Amino acid sequence: MTTSLISWNIDSLNAALTGKSDRSALTRDLLGSLAARQPDILAIQETKLPADTGKVDKLLKAIGDLFPGYAIVHRDSAPPARKGYAGTMNLYKQSLPEPKVTYPQIQAPDSMDAEGRIITLEFPDFFVTTVYTPNAGSELNRLPDRGQWDDRYRAYLQELNSHKPVLACGDFNVAHKEIDLANPQSNHFSAGFTDQEREKFGLLLKAGFVDSFRQLHADASGFDDQGHSIYTWFAQRVPTSKANNSGWRIDYWLVSRTWADRIVDSQPIDSGQRLDHLPISLTMDI
Repeated sequence: MTTSLISWNIDSLNAALTGKSDRSALTRDLLGSLAARQPDILAIQETKLPADTGKVDKLLKAIGDLFPGYAIVHRDSAPPARKGYAGTMNLYKQSLPEPKVTYPQIQAPDSMDAEGRIITLEFPDFFVTTVYTPNAGSELNRLPDRGQWDDRYRAYLQELNSHKPVLACGDFNVAHKEIDLANPQSNHFSAGFTDQEREKFGLLLKAGFVDSFRQLHADASGFDDQGHSIYTWFAQRVPTSKANNSGWRIDYWLVSRTWADRIVDSQPIDSGQRLDHLPISLTMDI
């Protein structure tokens, strides 16, 4: 039996569902196409839900209408972090066994634990955990805190993995190797491709996990063997980034190494003209 999962940094659920811009329309169309796929689990990052509970209720109803038959859990930014920032959400089919839902605190520095960055679903045989990893910042001002986050998050995943297999997804805000971005030479001091971030991600894999995409496409650079772009993020500030396939692979489905042979498929999902993050899919034999 296969299980289908999708992860996506949506960059504001509010904008997607209520915005009037062309980009909002593209995001809604993409969200609708994901609903048509009927994944067993959909994980969303950077929801940016507003502080107004009335508005949140309306947004939850709107996404619930798009995904009938799904349960919805979400985690929002809270003081001392600023509201309407970061945030994560999970939708899962109500036909699945009811998971235990947790909202982990990992003793992260600064306000990171209050930014709504992790949700974990515990099913009878495995965990699905969603993360929106903090960005190191354009001036790398948050890089030291990011390093602490990476260490604490790795320890958290290891603890989960000691109990049962883990499927960990989200925007990890790091391109691991030079083949994971189009222009590595000019980005060695850019957030998401510093030596520190790449090393920490490597330590995460060594802690018992595989990068599901690389498990199937070990050496793919730029395009996979079917001619599809391997990248999961294209800069909005560069309108030609997607046309030129000048992207980064910073979104992942990580799988416990013990379940590596159960990976059936793992790939980005075409987002058409929309820039920023692409959804990523994972199919597992579970």
